[in-house]
Amino acid sequence: MTRYALLVLPAMNRVYAESAIGLTIAELGVFNQAVLGGKVGDIAETRIGGIPYIAFEADELSDKDADFLANMSNIYALFRQEGRLLEPVELNKLDKFDDDLITIQKYQGKTNEHFTKLLLNVTLLACEQAGEMLDRRFKVIDPLCGRGTTLNQALMYGYDAAGLDIDQKDFEAYSTFIQTWLKRKRLKHEAEVTRIRREHKNIGRKLHASIGVTKESYKAGEALELTYINGDTAKAAEFYRSGTFDLVVADAPYGVQHGSRTQQQGLHRSPLELVKAASPGWAKLLKPGGALGISWNTNVAKREDVAEVLADAGLEPVAAGDFKHRVDQAIVRDIVVARKK
Repeated sequence: MTRYALLVLPAMNRVYAESAIGLTIAELGVFNQAVLGGKVGDIAETRIGGIPYIAFEADELSDKDADFLANMSNIYALFRQEGRLLEPVELNKLDKFDDDLITIQKYQGKTNEHFTKLLLNVTLLACEQAGEMLDRRFKVIDPLCGRGTTLNQALMYGYDAAGLDIDQKDFEAYSTFIQTWLKRKRLKHEAEVTRIRREHKNIGRKLHASIGVTKESYKAGEALELTYINGDTAKAAEFYRSGTFDLVVADAPYGVQHGSRTQQQGLHRSPLELVKAASPGWAKLLKPGGALGISWNTNVAKREDVAEVLADAGLEPVAAGDFKHRVDQAIVRDIVVARKK
């Protein structure tokens, strides 16, 4: 058995940093069961030179094993440990673009980008194609996408990204940001915002972009597809085709401050009303074997209630580790994951 030490990525958010060790241990456990064949054991927090690490034992990790772990949301570095010596393990991330795609946006209520990546990872690892994380071009939709942190993380991985949100200001802010960013980075792309019309009525707006990771991939017809629709998430199945997506990833509104609402039902304190209204449509968007991951504030909805709503929508809840953590005085966040049968 080989001993390893994982150094956790420093977090600017103090509250999230306090939870980072526990969240990383839980995420490592999910990676271990989903794609590492259960070879990792004896996972525990330790200190080396006064700095906190996560230590674990495993049969020698292969290059592919290390490539999986390179994409953990909070990993900074990984070492083989020999006594007091640390030997770096090469980490090759999936990232296709500069990380300012994720970090440059700053606004009140933004979900921590480390957590966004964690939620995407945990959802992906619950789907039947988890072992293809490094090679497959997954299709990801965030039906509560706000200003697009999840969309940007999906693009970073080289996946196709789609979003839906009813807030016009968020739609406009993201449309402006991504088009400006693509131009500034001089990436080969096409992007436009159009109106969606049905029966001679405007029912929403759509941002669509085709983005080349490289000029060569763009010319070869391998551009990534990005779509964001400004519309009601409860009508997701009317805007996107059924059976289109591998993953549905959503960070539910935390309460009144974040406006948990649909066009029909107005404002609600509990995200349960929103999830009840929208989850049947979200489930329709998933391919068989695909997974849905949702985070929410446990102070306004119980885990079993969220899981029951997803089950009623035809999804099978999946055990995904302990990701419960404090965000602020009024918000304790957790994750539920479910798979389409």
